[in-house]
Amino acid sequence: MSVKEINHENFEEEVLKSEIPVLVDLWAPWCGPCKAINSTVEEIADDFEGKIKVVNVNIDESPIIASNYKVMSIPTLLIFNKGNVEVQIIGLVSKSKIIDKFASLIV
Repeated sequence: MSVKEINHENFEEEVLKSEIPVLVDLWAPWCGPCKAINSTVEEIADDFEGKIKVVNVNIDESPIIASNYKVMSIPTLLIFNKGNVEVQIIGLVSKSKIIDKFASLIV
């Protein structure tokens, strides 16, 4: 499963209306730590395919999303469940820490 790049135009459909939890990776091309966490996010997308949706949002192209969720630094991972932010993870963190944060949301 590949990580889908989304923007403000399809954010509501892809994230807020999703039937399963969504891991949103907010990043920018100039951000070193964002590039470092990218492979971890892709692994999570593969490991939990069908149980959690994983998407990327480039904050340079969709600043309104970052603004709406008060994202002050990147990388920021937001975990949505039924349209609400359940978890916010800021910075370069381990795969196990990310999984621990959303494990209770998946069936």
